Amino acid sequence: MAEPGEGSAGDRAGSDRTRRGLVRAGLGFLLRRPRTLVALAGWSVLEATHTFALGFALARALDDGFLAGHPAAGLTWLSVAALGLLVGAWGMARVYRQVAQLTEPLRDELVRRVVGRGLHEAVTAIGTPGRAAGEASGTGVVSRLTHQVEIARDSFAGLVMVSRSFLFTLAGAVLGLVALAPVLLLVVVPPLLAGLAVFAGTLRPLARRQRDFLVADEELAREVGTTVRALRDVAACGAQESVRRRVERRVTAERRAADALARWGVARALALGIGGRLPVVLLLVLTPWLLRHGVSAGALAGALTYLTQSLLPALQSLVHGLGGAGARLAVVIGRLREGAPDSGGSAPGTPSPGTRTPTPRTPSGRTPRTPGPRTPSGREVPALELRDVTFAYGPAAAPVLTGLDLTVPAGGRLAVVGPSGAGKSTLALLVAGLLHPSAGEIRLHGQPAVPGRRRTAEQLAGQRVLIPQESYVFTGSLRENLCCLLPEGSAPPPGAVLLDAVEAVGARALVRQLGGLDGWVDPVALSAGERQQLALARAYLSPAPLVVLDEASSHLDPAAEEVAEYAFIRRGGALVVIAHRISSALRAELILVLDGERTCCGTHAQLLECSALYRDLAAGWAPQSRV
Repeated sequence: MAEPGEGSAGDRAGSDRTRRGLVRAGLGFLLRRPRTLVALAGWSVLEATHTFALGFALARALDDGFLAGHPAAGLTWLSVAALGLLVGAWGMARVYRQVAQLTEPLRDELVRRVVGRGLHEAVTAIGTPGRAAGEASGTGVVSRLTHQVEIARDSFAGLVMVSRSFLFTLAGAVLGLVALAPVLLLVVVPPLLAGLAVFAGTLRPLARRQRDFLVADEELAREVGTTVRALRDVAACGAQESVRRRVERRVTAERRAADALARWGVARALALGIGGRLPVVLLLVLTPWLLRHGVSAGALAGALTYLTQSLLPALQSLVHGLGGAGARLAVVIGRLREGAPDSGGSAPGTPSPGTRTPTPRTPSGRTPRTPGPRTPSGREVPALELRDVTFAYGPAAAPVLTGLDLTVPAGGRLAVVGPSGAGKSTLALLVAGLLHPSAGEIRLHGQPAVPGRRRTAEQLAGQRVLIPQESYVFTGSLRENLCCLLPEGSAPPPGAVLLDAVEAVGARALVRQLGGLDGWVDPVALSAGERQQLALARAYLSPAPLVVLDEASSHLDPAAEEVAEYAFIRRGGALVVIAHRISSALRAELILVLDGERTCCGTHAQLLECSALYRDLAAGWAPQSRV
């Protein structure tokens, strides 16, 4: 994964073109409002007048008043300074009005051009076939854009204020120094210009680092949000370690981006020290020399006032404003105009070529499923056993399952049916190891389904795979999504094997729609049924000898569901289906009816004889299309 700030030359060239486009657009926006600019400059002159009066009046109060033995004259000059302060405050109030005349049209223009386009795209996505899962994303797009528009408006207002304040404060201070003693400019101006030059040199890399940090922060938030929503799937698939590494890479990328941003913050502090504080030091050090060259004590006091009360605060505001608000403005406006940039790195879960240890494969290229253990007589032990299993969601809660005994032979097919709330999904979570029984024991292939000395949690996860109703699909290539359940360190299967898997579960049209195995997967752009097809193909490729489908085809129509289930029958291994249609039960060898104390297990014909609930379900469970 490319680190922040290490983009290619093409990326940097594109960024430079974008920056030049932003500058031209910004200048055009300002030049279309000449009256507002003239009014802003006129009111800002009062701020320059206040700056000029502050230092000059203090110098005159000392030289012509208090030091000359004329306190009345000194007080008069101090009154002039106070009057200048009032005039400057009055002008500042008018300045805010003019800044609002600039910032509000900017916000309105961004809202019309950017948010309007985002809303149109979101609404179009909702109404487009195959993108039904994106209904929540429309509001997310609009929310993100409007938030960034407000950031742009506030940053632009701050940028105008600090830039204007520095320019007019600098003009007032320079005029004051010239009026007091032109030689003072030799002490003040050179280090000030040097500090500004250092700061100007940091603006471009600072904006780039700010952008990198924003991208890294968004990628981390997206990764963590996706992981939290899919915790059940991650644990069921035994993908904790790979997900942890993926999140860790995002955290590391953000930390490096923050470190790079902080390093350029040091350069900003250096510019402030050279331009704002070094002139004060030079003025104090050179005081004897200045006095010998005719500079009065009042002029020195006035110059010190200009530096500490006017120039240094204005420079601090400029450095922090341009370095913070200016960089944010450039980044946000660029992203509003272009959309969020690519993270620049490999997508989550990208295999590193040349670093894997080859895993044995069947002649067709698929990873072979681990054969189940055998009894001393040579028979395979059951794939799944539940022995007197009871489960409740709390000590005081009524048990969902009570004393359940169940055996699924190796290669067997079981369908689980029952009314809502009977415990079907709870049973799936127990088998997947996401829940633990309150009493009793669950065994997988003859071994306890809990981590211990014989099998670790990762080894247990490799013995089963759970596909829930809400399938987990991450942003990345289709190939990466299909291969994420393969054993750690295994070589990626050939493309033909992946295509066979998607063909088997009926997802070939989805592959064509995405542009092939290397096509990019955007989870919100897929319908719920398409996400389920992708998850089914992923489970089909898994070497786990036990597959649990918890209504994993509920968003497919009956024909597509039949194709997917027959694919797992041909795949081999044991299959447990939490059924939502009677057709799934008819395809199973055994059917478990969860009905409290009347829970029973048998074939379709047997259950029609012995289970009233199953007869009711079979009679009223008509297939419905749920594409």
